[in-house]
Amino acid sequence: MSAIDDLFAQLKSEGKKAFMPFITAGDPDVEFSSALLESLDEAGCHLAELGIPYSDPIADGPVIQASYTRALNKKIKLESILDMTAAITPKLKMPIVSMVSYAIIYRQGMDNYLKNAIASGISGAIVPDMPVDESAVFAEKCRALDFSLIQMITPTTDRDRAIEIAKQASGFIYYVSIAGITGERNELPPELIENLRWLKTQTDLPICVGFGISQPKHAVALKEVADGMIVGSAIVRRIASVEEDSESRQEVIDDVTEFAKEMMAAING
Repeated sequence: MSAIDDLFAQLKSEGKKAFMPFITAGDPDVEFSSALLESLDEAGCHLAELGIPYSDPIADGPVIQASYTRALNKKIKLESILDMTAAITPKLKMPIVSMVSYAIIYRQGMDNYLKNAIASGISGAIVPDMPVDESAVFAEKCRALDFSLIQMITPTTDRDRAIEIAKQASGFIYYVSIAGITGERNELPPELIENLRWLKTQTDLPICVGFGISQPKHAVALKEVADGMIVGSAIVRRIASVEEDSESRQEVIDDVTEFAKEMMAAING
């Protein structure tokens, strides 16, 4: 059982759904990322998704792409991100999963990446550019180490392929609510709930919905069929306004944390 398995088992026993904020590691720097993670944890967020900046992200919209660019322009390195998570995770109740390109894992080597990620306190990974056909070896290594490999399913995924993806996944399934890139949306697709209902008949894994989730009304609409919700662009957009002075940093942390509380109240209210 991974930390993520334990979390969802606990939430299920309590009749609750998970709220997962996404932040970009190192935007504007690792000190800010660390402080924000601690604030979100204290606010009651259930787990957090930490984006590892990469020059060619898959499916990320302009808000998250810009955050990656800001972090990379400041020469952020994987080593400094892992140092940050190693320092902060012992203080957190919520697990952290990384959104990481397979190119980064490949350069490190699967075994080395897993060793370093686990040593830093990270509980799982979402690898958006690793096709399910090529993920069997990595998935087996993750299972052996109780490290969750979260797989993504989209509205355009063929149903037979979706079943195969679910078999390779561990921790939870990341269901992409819309065909396209990340970003805030006013309305979600009308077929989304039907797609989620079908997928829940095919797997026992929790299903968390991301892409476009940005308003409390989205949480209210999805909480009967989803096991959790992931919010990225609506948070990263708020972080983009941060300035160097400590007052501005605290204001942004407070703003993001209050937004997270609103979303959690909608999900579990």
